[in-house]
Amino acid sequence: MNGAVEATNKNIKKIMRKMIDNDRGWHEMLTYALLVYRTTVRTSTGATPYLLVYRTEAVIPAEVEIPSLRIIQQAELSNVEWVSKRIYLLTLIDEKRTVAVFHSQLYQQRMIRAFHNRVRDKIFKVGLLVLKRIFPHQDECKGKFAPNWQGPYMVRKVLSGGALVLSEMDGTAWPKPINSDVVKRYYV
Repeated sequence: MNGAVEATNKNIKKIMRKMIDNDRGWHEMLTYALLVYRTTVRTSTGATPYLLVYRTEAVIPAEVEIPSLRIIQQAELSNVEWVSKRIYLLTLIDEKRTVAVFHSQLYQQRMIRAFHNRVRDKIFKVGLLVLKRIFPHQDECKGKFAPNWQGPYMVRKVLSGGALVLSEMDGTAWPKPINSDVVKRYYV
């Protein structure tokens, strides 16, 4: 399986190189690039997009020139046998889609776990000094070369869900809480 995926990835790279080298003829190579993309197994689902849409694996052009076992078996079937085999395959499609959904859910869980391993929560305590981010739509934003942070401010209260109530250095509290994602710790 890995050998087929590596070969497909090499084919994608070859096609992309041809498309880049030949600026005027890229549209002629686009159909081949799409075929390779649609018939490559996706990591997130464990299936090809073609299989999930059309309920069967694609017959790639190489299988027509050099017949594979699958093509030879289909060519030797009578019409009745072929129809019964297609009905059997159609009954399996729900199972294939269910497997793809489970595979996708496992992939998402792995991505979430990897994200949580890298990201550290910001922990703020009352009395810490912080800087607040200046966003482009705010009045404090004065242009491209203006600073991105303003402050320092003091954390007056830590609310649940990562919200903070800030106060100016002179002690006047802000009326609205602010999300902890838009502040960073200020070191004197």
